[in-house]
Amino acid sequence: MNILVTGGAGFIGSAVVRELIQHTEHHVINVDCLTYAGNLDSLAGVVNHPRYAFAQVNICDRAGLDRVFAEHTPDVVMHLAAESHVDRSIDGPGDFIQTNIHGTYTLLEAARSYWTQLPEARKAAFRFHHISTDEVYGDLHGTDDLFVETTPYAPSSPYSASKAASDHLVRAWQRTYGLPTLITNCSNNYGPYHFPEKLIPHMILNALSGKPLPVYGNGQQVRDWLYVEDHARALVLVATQGAIGETYNIGGHNEQKNLHVVQTLCALLEELAADKKPAGVSNYSDLITFVKDRPGHDARYAIDASKIERELGWRPQETFDSGLRKTVQWYLNNEAWWQRVLSGAYQLERIGA
Repeated sequence: MNILVTGGAGFIGSAVVRELIQHTEHHVINVDCLTYAGNLDSLAGVVNHPRYAFAQVNICDRAGLDRVFAEHTPDVVMHLAAESHVDRSIDGPGDFIQTNIHGTYTLLEAARSYWTQLPEARKAAFRFHHISTDEVYGDLHGTDDLFVETTPYAPSSPYSASKAASDHLVRAWQRTYGLPTLITNCSNNYGPYHFPEKLIPHMILNALSGKPLPVYGNGQQVRDWLYVEDHARALVLVATQGAIGETYNIGGHNEQKNLHVVQTLCALLEELAADKKPAGVSNYSDLITFVKDRPGHDARYAIDASKIERELGWRPQETFDSGLRKTVQWYLNNEAWWQRVLSGAYQLERIGA
């Protein structure tokens, strides 16, 4: 099939592109406007593959999207393009409204226009898979509660509110126009090629530089951690085999307190990078610093992923310990990648600076 992936130069999107090229026979069209979070370095291993194509198009650009649909005739759309950092959404919500809401609307309309003109067999087989987040559900208060696919929406941040809005648009386009859609809501992802502003890579790189490891509040917020390559496998499975109109929650079965995540990273660095310890640092954990909590910080997320396991046979292959060890080792082995991100070189080259 021809699979159009929006946001394919981002963290999760690039993992999906790599999964499709390396482990399937599908053709991939990567549509990405290359904001700060879009990094073509993350696709270095597939960029010259004959089944891969790239189009630098913003999902808010209807004419650009129409050209992509006409040229590449996708059978499946996997929509991952989004602004996704909570702190950035608090500081500047406008970009999140524009990309996550207006961009999703524009993509839905481009897909609908394309889909209505397909021959009947291809029209019947077409799929629009929208990738969302567990943050649309708000937070959990009971220690044993889990998010299920029918949990009411209660977003807390501009980011999660914009993603909730995009989920509602996708469901409305399915109910109103018959567009064959699917939605997945995932827990916190981590792994290789993660942009350094996010918790795990931020802590790894700060530790290696001898900088403080800032932990919000008391660090007791709980997240369910999902290794990004496990997530990519799940997304491809849903996009190709999931039931139209259904929602699937995808989680890693790895609930951890934020403070424990940072402490575990420090322990792994003591084991794997003792020789890289900055001058004056006796233990990486000495760098842990508690800072003022962010506004509207959700206390606990945890996903019930039994539906995707039961109906599609997916389970994560990585435990929290195995995935985190792989992640730390990847950052230690791939300094060139993250140094280009920190310096901005990955952006300068693509704009000819």
